[in-house]
Amino acid sequence: MKKIGFILSCLLVLSFQSCGLYSFTGADTGAAKTFQVNYFQNTSDIVEPGIDRAFTLQLQDLIQGQTNLSLTNSGGDLIYEGEIIDYYVAPITATAQNTAAQNRLTIAVNLRYYNTLQPEKDIERRFSFYYDYAANAQLTGSTLDTAIEEIYSRITQDIFNATLTNW
Repeated sequence: MKKIGFILSCLLVLSFQSCGLYSFTGADTGAAKTFQVNYFQNTSDIVEPGIDRAFTLQLQDLIQGQTNLSLTNSGGDLIYEGEIIDYYVAPITATAQNTAAQNRLTIAVNLRYYNTLQPEKDIERRFSFYYDYAANAQLTGSTLDTAIEEIYSRITQDIFNATLTNW
């Protein structure tokens, strides 16, 4: 019985040690230990208050939650910066009366990613996504919150995949 307990203990210890070698998210941070996310300013024609701060925080949270990197304010091994370059609403379907039946909120972000340890992995790229909603709904309150959450969730995951999983 003691032998089985010893073997199970060894397997448990080995499984915890192997977690550092494999990532369930597929992230490859290389030798990087830190990352920084600089403030993503809203430079779009339409200024919706708070979306810039919300995006910056959501990107920080995603990277912290899916890697073992430490967040820093300066001197990070991996640096994320950029701007929110588009925020607009456009009709996407019409009714028989030539009015909008559905609208689409689109947000686009320009990202500059710097890997100070492996500069060949640096990228500058545009990421965007959208949220469709009924034309008779106002893009305020919970509708706006849901739209922003869904769009940012997709954009931040796309950024994560492009910079840390080589997708």
